[in-house]
Amino acid sequence: MSWFWIAVIVAATTAGELMAAAGMRRHGEIRDFRPGAVGRALALLARNRFVIGYVAAMAVSFFAYEGLLAISDLSFAVPATAVTCTLETVLARYILKERVNAMRWVGASLVVLGVALVAR
Repeated sequence: MSWFWIAVIVAATTAGELMAAAGMRRHGEIRDFRPGAVGRALALLARNRFVIGYVAAMAVSFFAYEGLLAISDLSFAVPATAVTCTLETVLARYILKERVNAMRWVGASLVVLGVALVAR
């Protein structure tokens, strides 16, 4: 059952983070931090479908994480769900068209090795 929760967490977190990146790219940088401007920015973000998707996906991830913690140790849950870093790097490269340098690929690979060690 632990692996089911991990799969849900990884899928939801990865989807959420990709949607957050896409949503904020569509919105653009927030440069004006006066109260009225912040309110307008929040109103725009609340109507951004990617940001809405991000919030929903992260809610799923949160509750799945709670389910995982109910049946497994924290020392297993945290490293096992770290595979999201690797999956997000791959999807950022191919879906978001980000440039990923060699050091980031090495780091993502080391995360996979760490998850494999914890899974044993």
